[in-house]
Amino acid sequence: MATELNNNIKDGFKSHYCHKADRFCKGDTELPLLFEISTMINNSRFIKDIMDPIMELIVKYLDAERSILSILNREVSKILIEASYGVSYDDKKQGGYLIGEGITGNVVKSGKPIFIDKIDGALGFANKTNMKLQSKNKKDISFIIVPIKIDFEIVGTLSISREYDERVNKDELIRILSVIGSMVASAVRARQDRLEEIERLKNENKKLHLELENRFSYENIVGNCYKLREVFKQIEQVANTQATVLIRGESGVGKELIADAIHYKSERANKPFVKVNCAALPESLIESELFGHEKGAFTGALELKKGRFELADSGTIFIDEIGELSAHLQIKLLRVLQEKQFERLGGSKTLTSNVRIIAATNRNLENAILDGKFREDLYYRLNVFPIYMPSLRERLNDIPLLVDHFIKKTNKKNGTNIIRVSSSAIDALMIYNWPGNIRELENCIERAAIISTDQVIRIENLPPTLQTAQSSSTFSKGSLQIIVEKVEKQLIIDCLTTTNGNVMQAAKELGISNRKLGLRIEKYVIDVAKYKGTK
Repeated sequence: MATELNNNIKDGFKSHYCHKADRFCKGDTELPLLFEISTMINNSRFIKDIMDPIMELIVKYLDAERSILSILNREVSKILIEASYGVSYDDKKQGGYLIGEGITGNVVKSGKPIFIDKIDGALGFANKTNMKLQSKNKKDISFIIVPIKIDFEIVGTLSISREYDERVNKDELIRILSVIGSMVASAVRARQDRLEEIERLKNENKKLHLELENRFSYENIVGNCYKLREVFKQIEQVANTQATVLIRGESGVGKELIADAIHYKSERANKPFVKVNCAALPESLIESELFGHEKGAFTGALELKKGRFELADSGTIFIDEIGELSAHLQIKLLRVLQEKQFERLGGSKTLTSNVRIIAATNRNLENAILDGKFREDLYYRLNVFPIYMPSLRERLNDIPLLVDHFIKKTNKKNGTNIIRVSSSAIDALMIYNWPGNIRELENCIERAAIISTDQVIRIENLPPTLQTAQSSSTFSKGSLQIIVEKVEKQLIIDCLTTTNGNVMQAAKELGISNRKLGLRIEKYVIDVAKYKGTK
């Protein structure tokens, strides 16, 4: 393209451009300008690197004070300075225009060049880049701007400012700027596409990060019982510290969600968050996964592999089912906790990793220590800030909230349209013991929603394990009483925990007399002393 333009320029440049009355025209000096620009474009590997030098050439050859090349970013509908000469970094950052805003915006909107004789007092001249209204010689400044087009589409603008000269041939000056604009148009389009792609990626990244924050914030861990509120409080307390966290609880209670919430509420939220489940990997692979391996460290190790600790550097690592680690790996993990150092499998180079550790287990580590299966020193290193996630049996009054949440989730995931749950199904959900906890409840609701035929989850849609009581006299005659008693007991326990085991205060908060509360405590065999000092 540049070669064709240069050939055309050779034939017609002097007859169309150079005039004796043109004070700015330097005879044949414009032809070398176009050749220099063409050579720079042809020899450049990265077009961005030559944009500013081209702007400098324009200023030099056209006797201008400064030049600006702006690109239209269609993703944000804004015209931004891409290259310039004679414009400071701060002024360049201010030079963004909306389509139709100021002279630059109007040129992009109309597709027509504009020549302003004197910018001082010119109507519509926004001057966001703080252009001086007079030259060094105290003369007025002219401003010339042309659109850069490809196939009648505006991709940007090219402008210069120079001393006002009444004898200048405006049409020819606009023509030469347009020629230069056409020479760089393809490069501008390529840069435009790149900038817009970057903008799309930035927006996508922001959107995904916001989704992660919303998804993993504790506000989206559904429930409102006292024990869960205590977990929320602990997350707030520990999130912005560097303390190691040990999350305890049965399988399926949502320990990973707690780890997610801690990371995304911490100062490391924008850094790597790496997860590893020790129970999901064979023992022979866990060491390689955690610490990495060198090429040739073992059969099949064809190349160097970074481990999870190395990948999580400056961020957080979540080690689930940590109670499954072998004694050998417990020693290596203890070293990482103490010294922040480790070696890859088969390597001798000591690596350092600044990583926060969040661990989780459903095992009784205290018993494992007594049995010699878990190191006591590692336990104390991990147990800096323990968080206990209650089982679903301990938060029965959260079941209706969880059911609503999982119905919305499965409707969105599977395209179902469940609008309610029958009372008999709710009764069954409240009575069931939930050995699989939240995970089992979610799977149960998803299955029921899929097989429902009338937008209602009924008792017959629930898994057989939940329907067992339906045919028994216990369910038909006593289900309501069973549910009420379970919920009542849970409410009393929550209230005793809140009041630090103060029965009188608990009775007041529950709205019943001390005598009635005492009878219920006796009925449900609740050990009040257990709740003293819980807050």
